[in-house]
Amino acid sequence: MGDFKQHTVIITGASRGIGAATAREFAALGANVVVTARSGDDIGALAADIGPQAMAIAGDIGDPDFAPQLVARAMDTFGRIDILINNAAALHPIARMAEADVAQWSALIDTNVKGVFYANRAVLPHMIAQGGGTILTVSSGAAHSALEGWSAYCASKAAAAMITLSLHAEYHAQGIRAMGLSPGTVATQMQRDIKASGINPVSELEWSDHIPPEWPARAMAWMCGNVRDDLAGMEISLRDENIRRAIGLI
Repeated sequence: MGDFKQHTVIITGASRGIGAATAREFAALGANVVVTARSGDDIGALAADIGPQAMAIAGDIGDPDFAPQLVARAMDTFGRIDILINNAAALHPIARMAEADVAQWSALIDTNVKGVFYANRAVLPHMIAQGGGTILTVSSGAAHSALEGWSAYCASKAAAAMITLSLHAEYHAQGIRAMGLSPGTVATQMQRDIKASGINPVSELEWSDHIPPEWPARAMAWMCGNVRDDLAGMEISLRDENIRRAIGLI
């Protein structure tokens, strides 16, 4: 997976699921990890469990004022930011467009789209000044295929995927590696919410159909390794058995 000693990783949406697993993965590989989410208690417990190389900063990534504060505190503590993992994502509303709650629809866009932009914008000057860095955004099959009841989620993931491509076009020459990971369905609370909705074929999947959150965590560590410049500007699918084999998952 690579040696991440002396590296600092910011992970959004780190209170549980993929985000928490990713924090543990990078910390195990030697990185300093900055975990953030709205739930201060959850990320505080995670950081305490990881140890002194972890710092928890509670806040809403969908708030334009939060990302600069997050980055400033990470820089003050660790002196550099090498990797940003844009993992925070909302799912609700799960509803057909005519019935979707307008406030929920808008709030999802604030987190899933604006939050990615805010975080990217805040870390870029520091990464460029230090000679480069990696910005990895968790994507989804929903970015490329419409699903009933998921108009907000699908639109947001498509927008986030285009932000990744735009980031690559604008900053690759300055050492920024922009990439995406589409993990497939993962055994997290999000899948429990999807199951409960009963809308579209994803809700019909069984719990055993989902991969554990440790798999995308390992995939992201693999993607951020020193030898992965060939993935810049790309979105990788963890459904691809060749990718799973390269990571060592199968």
